[in-house]
Amino acid sequence: MAQPLRVAVVGASGYTGLELLRILLRHPRVRLAAVTSEQRAGRSLGECFPSLAGLTELCFTAVDPAALARAADFAFTALPHATSAHVVAKLRKAGLAVADLSADFRLRASAVYEQWYGPHAAPELLGAAVYGLPELHRAALRCADFVAVPGCYPTGALLPIAPFLREGWVSSAPLFIDAKSGVSGAGRTLAEDYLFAELADSCHAYKVGGVHRHVPEIAQEVERLAGAQARVSFVPHLLPIARGIATTVFAQPTREFTDNAARDLLQETYRDEFFVRVLPQGATPRIRSVRGSNFCDVAVVRDAGTGVLILLSALDNLVKGAAGQAVQCMNLMRGFPETEGLLEAPLVP
Repeated sequence: MAQPLRVAVVGASGYTGLELLRILLRHPRVRLAAVTSEQRAGRSLGECFPSLAGLTELCFTAVDPAALARAADFAFTALPHATSAHVVAKLRKAGLAVADLSADFRLRASAVYEQWYGPHAAPELLGAAVYGLPELHRAALRCADFVAVPGCYPTGALLPIAPFLREGWVSSAPLFIDAKSGVSGAGRTLAEDYLFAELADSCHAYKVGGVHRHVPEIAQEVERLAGAQARVSFVPHLLPIARGIATTVFAQPTREFTDNAARDLLQETYRDEFFVRVLPQGATPRIRSVRGSNFCDVAVVRDAGTGVLILLSALDNLVKGAAGQAVQCMNLMRGFPETEGLLEAPLVP
């Protein structure tokens, strides 16, 4: 058997980093070689996170790109935007393959990135990464050594609508997207809105009016699919749950087709996609059916009164929306079976 792939997780103490560790520790073709955390450097993973006790003897280290390049062959970077770009540039220069989970390399145009995030720390790498949505870019991922893992909200919006945009069945301008996410999508941020007493028994919209940073990412990929200008209206909501995203996309048809034809297109597109499950007619995606897994459940319904096409999805924002999708990309990049390390069933209850 071939030697296991030596993997580093940079920024391993956030929710996404911990989810990467949970997956990679059971991956049969991987050896976890290094994990970093600035705040927890020198402490063992089991000491900091008892859920990992007994599974690894590794200790957190500070970020040292040169040392990481010596220890590993592949790096997952799970750092905040702006922070990630500088580290990724050094890892790429040292020859490591990288799957970056920040927003730093998802947008291809520097002017668009600067409008939404500010100056880019490695502008020479913009456009160099493959957009890591395997169901849409599998061929490119198989020969890639640098991947920008999509955001969780864009993944939930793009997977159900992609076939209809690609075939020209719906208009790309406008698209209306309503998405509701668990609080882990905000990371370990200490803020009033994320306190239990503020979240419990409630649900509220935030960053309304086209100001959420996932808007340009969704629009960029919609335009690639449709070959036409996109106008995206995106309203995210925060749910009082730890993980999961439920997404509804409203699209205007550009041609006549039956309800059965719409579902057939969705079914045919994802027939051979293990991680995208097209639900039976009349069923709608539920967060509890995908929690803890790399599945994305999708469905399509026509609004009888308006004719609007309604695309639905549910996924776990930490798995298919982040860490699981990153590992799926790594599997493709390294020629491993795509499902390796990702076959854990959803958590029920």
